[in-house]
Parts: sequence; structure tokens; C-alpha cells
Amino acid sequence: MGRTQEFDTVAVVQAARDVFWDHGFEATSLADLEAATGLRRSSLYHAFESKRGLFDAAVQDYLDTVIRPRLAVLAQADDGRAGLAAYFSGVQHVIATLPDDSPRRGCLLLNSAAGLAAHDDALREVVDGYRAELTAAVSDALARARPDSDAAELAGEARQLTSLSVSALLLARVNRDEAVAILDVAVSQVARW
Repeated sequence: MGRTQEFDTVAVVQAARDVFWDHGFEATSLADLEAATGLRRSSLYHAFESKRGLFDAAVQDYLDTVIRPRLAVLAQADDGRAGLAAYFSGVQHVIATLPDDSPRRGCLLLNSAAGLAAHDDALREVVDGYRAELTAAVSDALARARPDSDAAELAGEARQLTSLSVSALLLARVNRDEAVAILDVAVSQVARW
């Protein structure tokens, strides 16, 4: 008969998520995960099968609890311009106010894009899926903000705004001030429309 799980899976996944977010997949050791979750490696393997299984659960949690609520701001605003301004201002606020030692600097997915995703097809698809989801949300908000604009022009502007968001989230780990400045450009660009 199997053992009964005696821990909160969500809490464990979120604790592991923060370790992966801070160190990246490859630099995170099982000892780091044991310390963060309070579980022994045998319990982690029993629940998630592998370090990668725990990482995949952490990525899914990140998408569900961090990314999609952030993108919902774009979809929920009746005025696309207000949604875009709220999205970029919100990301800017998070970057500007996190402590320097916070494990939540930048973006878990984008941070991993340069490491594991560079040679892992499954994670590459997740990261590119995030980019596509962000671009689609920005495109929809732009279309609501400027319904009479040319579709090709809006597509180019959506790519540009998405690139500003991605750049800021990548730079947030190494140069907070520049990340905030990039988001200022995005907010200013949205305000001009």
C-alpha cells in the first residue's frame, strides 16, 4: 500500500517555483528544493517523479498564478488603451518595488529561455507559447483601442510592445532602472495613441 501524501502540493510547488525563478532549472539542486519545500528528495520524487516534473509543475503554477492574471488586465478592460496602460504600469510597479534579493525578479519563463529552453523542445514550446499569448493579448487590446487601424500596422505595434515587455522582464534581473525605463517607453507609446 502506498504512502499517504502529507503536504500541501500547491505550497510545495510555489516554494520550488521561487527557487527555480531565482536560480534557474540547471543551477537548482535537489538540496535547494529540499530546503525550500521542507521535503526530502524521496517525497519530491514520489510526488513529481523528477526534478523536471517539479519544474514543470512550477512553470504551470507560474502561468496560472502570475502570467494569466497579469494578461487578464489586457482582456478585461473595455478600453484597450486603458488595459495596455494598466498592464505595462503593473509590470513596471512589480519590477520597481521588489527587493533586490527577491527570487521573483524578472520572468521565470524568460529567465529559463536562455538556459534550459535553449536545448529543451518542451520548454521552448512553453516559452514561445507565453510569447504568443502575450502578443495576442496585446493585439486584442490594441484592436479595441484603435478599431479603425490597419491590421498589419497593429500587428507590428503588438510585436513592438511585446518586445518592450519581454526586454524589461529580462533586464529586471540585471538592471532594474533600465527595465523600468523600457516600460516607461511602453506606457508613453500607449498614451500617444
